[in-house]
Amino acid sequence: MQTEPTAVLKTLSDPTRRAIFERLSKGGEMTVHALTGPSGVSQPAISKHLGALKLVGLVRGRRDGRETYYSAEPKALAPLIDWINFYSSFWNTRFDRLEDLLKRMDQ
Repeated sequence: MQTEPTAVLKTLSDPTRRAIFERLSKGGEMTVHALTGPSGVSQPAISKHLGALKLVGLVRGRRDGRETYYSAEPKALAPLIDWINFYSSFWNTRFDRLEDLLKRMDQ
């Protein structure tokens, strides 16, 4: 399942979700309880944010007994990276053309 870049951007536009994704990316698997402590956000709010992150594939959960361990899925950033690469190439081409035009104008 490949998510649209807009959905990934929209999900990561929330600073709490971004912080959760970054903590999971750097720290590995964590439970809701482990994510709640230092965040200053309630457990139900963390669970809601995790649900939004799961919906676009940025996070996955693994059940172990009564606990769910969440981990980041960096591969889910692929649509966003593809989008950025497309526009990077687009603008680089435009800037190259502009540079060529300016050089011709200076001659």
